[in-house]
Amino acid sequence: MKSALYGPAGFFTTSGPADHFRTSVHASPLFAGALLRLVEAVDAALGRPPLLQVVDVGAGRGELLAALHASAGSSRVRFVGVEVGPRPTGLPAEIEWQRDLPAGFDGLLLATEWLDNVPLDIAEVGDDGRVRQVLVDRAGNETLGGDIDPADLSWLAQWWPSARAGDRVELGRPRDQSWAEAVATVRRGAALVVDYGHMLRDRPALGTLTGFRDGRQVVPVPDGSCDLTAHVALDSVAAAGGGTYRMVRQRAALRALGVDGARPPLSLARTDPAAYLRALGAAGAAAELTDPDGLGGHWWLLHEIGIELRGTIAL
Repeated sequence: MKSALYGPAGFFTTSGPADHFRTSVHASPLFAGALLRLVEAVDAALGRPPLLQVVDVGAGRGELLAALHASAGSSRVRFVGVEVGPRPTGLPAEIEWQRDLPAGFDGLLLATEWLDNVPLDIAEVGDDGRVRQVLVDRAGNETLGGDIDPADLSWLAQWWPSARAGDRVELGRPRDQSWAEAVATVRRGAALVVDYGHMLRDRPALGTLTGFRDGRQVVPVPDGSCDLTAHVALDSVAAAGGGTYRMVRQRAALRALGVDGARPPLSLARTDPAAYLRALGAAGAAAELTDPDGLGGHWWLLHEIGIELRGTIAL
């Protein structure tokens, strides 16, 4: 999975997410607008420091950072994209671009649909109770390997105890570690995951690993030709991140940040047709972002590090 996604000829090394699938970032500027309100809330909670950093890990082609930068209106804010791919052409010069997370910053860490692409191992539970690795070659042919690592077995016992004979499980320990390391880079501020995932009460028996190419779901073949993604065990990730955190669905989070999808009154069409059409378009975009069966079903996991946001933002 690591090689297929991030190797020299890997999927994310040679193409961008927008070429193949639609995320909240690509769906509407309303998403960036909501996150900008979160940036402002973090800034206020920090006492408006001389430098506020907004770091986007798994930044794709910088679409989110570019939208935030265009609307930020403050020279105190430094935007940093963290991505294995090269710096996108046309990105504003003020936006920094690097492969590794900055160490020890104050501000907001963003991870929008990043953790689902952090590579992990797949395992299968046998009739005898053994949990064995699922091995796959670049053509997609699968075989069963040896028993999983004891550390993964311990993770499974704690976070996927419902696994039974014939089930496939996605061993989320690398994602826990990745998120814990990312959160640790924030001295004071907040860290936000936006991703699709599941909880202890509803782990999928057959797992969620799949592929995407050119806007279509495809067989997850690890040859670099498609995205490989699996839902995130959000409660495990949250515990690994530590500290004070809360989780809500995107629908609730965006509504708390002013994105509600309400249609404009018909009376506006008579008094200001152009404004009515703009408002109608915004309502349609908001409806897509908050659709509980689509993007609105994503989870938001927000960690507060040395600050308190409850009085500022009602997530």
